[in-house]
Amino acid sequence: MISSTTFFIYKTTIPTPSNYSLTFTFNSNVVHYCSIPNKKKKMLLPLFISSTIIGAVELLQSSLSFFSTSMINFINPPLHPSVDPSHVLTGNFAPVDSELPPTASPAVEGELPQSLNGTYIRNGPNPPRHPHGPHHLFEGDGMLHAIKLSDGEATFCSRYVRTYKYDLENNHGFPIFPNILSSFYSVVDLSRCAIAIYRVLKGQIDPRKGFGLANTSVSLFSNNLFALGESDLPYAICLTEDGDIETIGRHDFDGKAFMNITAHPKIDPKTGEAFAFRCSPIPPYVTFFCIDKKGSKQEDVPIFSMVNPTFVHDFSVTKQYIVFSEVLGRYSSTGTGIKWFEVAGFNAMHVINAWEEEDDEEIILVAPNAISIENLFHNIEKVHFSLEKVRINLRNGSVTRTTLSGKKLEMGSINPTYMGKKNRYAYMGIGDMIPKMSGVVKIDLELECEVSRRVYGDGRFGGEPMFVAKDGAVEEDDGYIVTYMHDENNGASRFVVMDAKSQTLDVVAAVKLPRRVPYGFHGLFVRRDLNQMC
Repeated sequence: MISSTTFFIYKTTIPTPSNYSLTFTFNSNVVHYCSIPNKKKKMLLPLFISSTIIGAVELLQSSLSFFSTSMINFINPPLHPSVDPSHVLTGNFAPVDSELPPTASPAVEGELPQSLNGTYIRNGPNPPRHPHGPHHLFEGDGMLHAIKLSDGEATFCSRYVRTYKYDLENNHGFPIFPNILSSFYSVVDLSRCAIAIYRVLKGQIDPRKGFGLANTSVSLFSNNLFALGESDLPYAICLTEDGDIETIGRHDFDGKAFMNITAHPKIDPKTGEAFAFRCSPIPPYVTFFCIDKKGSKQEDVPIFSMVNPTFVHDFSVTKQYIVFSEVLGRYSSTGTGIKWFEVAGFNAMHVINAWEEEDDEEIILVAPNAISIENLFHNIEKVHFSLEKVRINLRNGSVTRTTLSGKKLEMGSINPTYMGKKNRYAYMGIGDMIPKMSGVVKIDLELECEVSRRVYGDGRFGGEPMFVAKDGAVEEDDGYIVTYMHDENNGASRFVVMDAKSQTLDVVAAVKLPRRVPYGFHGLFVRRDLNQMC
């Protein structure tokens, strides 16, 4: 191959008036020559011709190689690390090979509290087969990892959410639906999309049944337990007596819900109402709605003041208001009552809580601010999450901000009975590579500082810290913090219960799980006394 660092030198002597020889040097496809005195006359012209032919053949081979490589890179270019399966699906980000039926799991440290009865369920992506093309961390069919706790005993299982997409692809044995985040990198990817469109036109795919993954969160409202992903409507699930999980099906709220719903609906613990929204690539880009405690969806409230397509992942609800990119009356029937507030450089991917102060003139919002959020999808390790307390004055429009912690904190929770009203404590995960968290901190929102911390140790990582209140708890922080933890040193996973009131968030109990639990997203603790059994 000829390049700027490769030289081919051919030498010959031919009769010249000054009896000099000519030396030819090929460098970067340019021929250079110089005259050198020749003491003896030698005819080496055949050698020159032979060498020139060899050089021409090599040049042709180099050109063909360059052309073929260029065509390959055009048709199927090298993958960015954020969508390269060999990079994304490694370590404990790799999927587990199969589902796991209910399996008894022993406590190997401490004792499970007798009063901690219920099921902790955590959602996350788990591609059922190794991708043969680009694949993003946020993609992969939803798998629920559940541990049922009953009178100090634990039973663990893992089940896929049986979405329309999962069932269709499972029956065919190969991917059918293109992924949203990683399907437009090359001509090959575009051809897969074209094939999917062809299947829709042929009736092999019914888009009315959705194409979502249900891989992001778990929520309980309207007497239903749901697995959610914001690209589709929620899927109702239920728990069996022996600790298993079953998918009931896609839920459209009697045909009133359209297309998709946020993965982070807010449930008022007092009224039982669920507040939610959906995003769309066409106007209205954001639509807000409410679902009452009986499961009846109310009228849509389109937000036409958003003039560009916007990715909104989370929002918050107070006693009177809805807060996401703007402030809207909680029971508004139109989008005309929106108030906008300029908060430069503030990007909240998740919201911990929001409430109104007693004078109803200010809203307090607590959320991690994502700095360099443009790296969220392709270089998430470059995004810094700084927990902030934002004070919004509804009367004069002023906004003030207080940094509660400069550490990289995300994936947090509060006592859920305080949703939408003033609370004091937040429990945040510590992590450089979300959702892989190296520890948990307890933040006092009143003192505006960290008051407790637990670091899991070298090579040990957990997920979202979930607060679970004790039965009959009076104080806000009287309860436990639970999470799945993985030890990268030996490949084992545990379910860990920590004391939320202790100064060092002491481990109360740890359950050895029958197999590892991949890093995932959001979870929920469902109490045993709630009627969510199959």
